[in-house]
Amino acid sequence: MPADPSTYTNPPWDLSDPALLKSFAYVGGRWTTGTAAEALAVTDPADGKKLGEVASLSSQDSVAAVDAAQMAFSSWSSLLPQQRASILRRWFGLMVEHREDLARIITLEQGKPISEARGEIDYGASFLEFYAEETKRPNIESVTSHLPDAEVEIWREPVGVAALITPWNFPVAMLTRKAGAALAAGCTIVAHPSAETPFSALALAELSERAGVPPGVFNVVTGAARAVVAPWMEDSRVRAVSFTGSTEVGKLLYKQGAETIKRLVLELGGHAPFIVFADANLEQAVNEAIEAKFATSGQDCLGANRFFVERSVYDAFCKRFAARAAALSVGRGMDDPDIGPLMNAKAMAKQKEHVTDAVKKGARILTGGKRHALGALFFEPTVLADVPADALVMQEETFGPVAAIAPFDAEAEVLNRANDTEYGLVAYLHTQDPRRIYRASRALQFGMIAVNRTKVTGAPIPFGGMKQSGLEREGSRLGMEAFTEVKYVCRDWA
Repeated sequence: MPADPSTYTNPPWDLSDPALLKSFAYVGGRWTTGTAAEALAVTDPADGKKLGEVASLSSQDSVAAVDAAQMAFSSWSSLLPQQRASILRRWFGLMVEHREDLARIITLEQGKPISEARGEIDYGASFLEFYAEETKRPNIESVTSHLPDAEVEIWREPVGVAALITPWNFPVAMLTRKAGAALAAGCTIVAHPSAETPFSALALAELSERAGVPPGVFNVVTGAARAVVAPWMEDSRVRAVSFTGSTEVGKLLYKQGAETIKRLVLELGGHAPFIVFADANLEQAVNEAIEAKFATSGQDCLGANRFFVERSVYDAFCKRFAARAAALSVGRGMDDPDIGPLMNAKAMAKQKEHVTDAVKKGARILTGGKRHALGALFFEPTVLADVPADALVMQEETFGPVAAIAPFDAEAEVLNRANDTEYGLVAYLHTQDPRRIYRASRALQFGMIAVNRTKVTGAPIPFGGMKQSGLEREGSRLGMEAFTEVKYVCRDWA
């Protein structure tokens, strides 16, 4: 059984509201350790020190969470949309009020710089605000009848219980983006946060309770994914599953969901190309490239992985980009550096593997290339030039602070190279030619195209990818569709 946070002898949290720090799961409106006596330790990736622990619930407890969500579904879905909207709006307000505490929790358990964590809270809260408004909109749609003496209507109704499975890199925003849409649609929720960053989700559960979310509507089940998620995939009462994470796990969930024909929202891996044409504003392209590669220490599915630069400006771009990368500060998240630690040893091993492989195949290290002196999970901001197409870093998502650059000579060539991947989440394009912008945006096989900028996401836009980067969209009105069923009613006043 996990220790109560109030008993920690030397807590690093220093929260203004200590009640936000929870170590129990939240099921049916109650804080619980479930039937399991085990606990999951949570460590600070900056130094490996233990931050605390949370309850590790069993498969039996996971089913009990579905029981609670199913029991709450009828009353929650029957509320007036305005009532659900009011609750979501209060939840949004509480996130804004507790922004600093929530950001601190993220930074301590995930490692990202505190300024980025504050940005994540703002981003995450925006989904609750947005869906508080959208709650009122998916109403009856009018359709002109195709039959004499008949009235035709199309209704959107909530599917039922939705399972939300969230990753460690954005532990708040990925949960609110999913939960806002599901709750607005009238669904109830069972959520499983990453075992590496559970405290953020539990803090959101505390605020949801304060906002007036009824018992059983929003459940957070902590524990090992195998114990918690597997029963949900088998349970026919769980009608929708929304997952953000690796393509490998997404494929597994896709297979498991087939047995009960679940609605699936899969936001999976990325392998983003960053294309710079010779007519681009080079200084702007370098600035945006730094942001696209090194935000969240490169641990972002939107992170640029493959940099393609037109040959006539290739050397100039490489020189400026490497100089900017070398100047980035590295440190603990609470010190607000440019680059924080990686999440775990597996991530560190991948950076080393990709750099070693690229150099072996002919790439040049312009800066970085090895573990940082700060500690086991810190990696130097790294820029590789002349990276061949068969290097691992050009084939796989690196998910870390390693940038791989290669030259190109023609538009058709670079578009083909950019599309030569099974991933299709986002592509970055830098050029001043409006005709090329149109051609390239059409040709690039990615769900999102960022032209002469990096930041493109937000609550009003449909976030998602093509090919093996996922299914469906999150955010925007489209984000609610997977959580609703369409019902057609044709009636005659006999």
